[in-house]
Amino acid sequence: MKKDIHPEYHTITVAMTDGTTYQTRSTYGEEGATLTLDIDPTTHPAWTKGNQTLVDRGGRVSRFNKKFDSFIS
Repeated sequence: MKKDIHPEYHTITVAMTDGTTYQTRSTYGEEGATLTLDIDPTTHPAWTKGNQTLVDRGGRVSRFNKKFDSFIS
């Protein structure tokens, strides 16, 4: 491998949105830097399943089927 082409790999602290922290190794910043997350697995809907619900408003599927029934037959 070529010398001096790889970034420095060092220990940093990661601060989650709930205030917890942990140490990991990264190329981010410099030795001892703190990476503060805006979104993390404890708060993001992609990991927490969110509070989104699907609602059929006024029978859209049945209205679509009724409107285009003549094209199917």
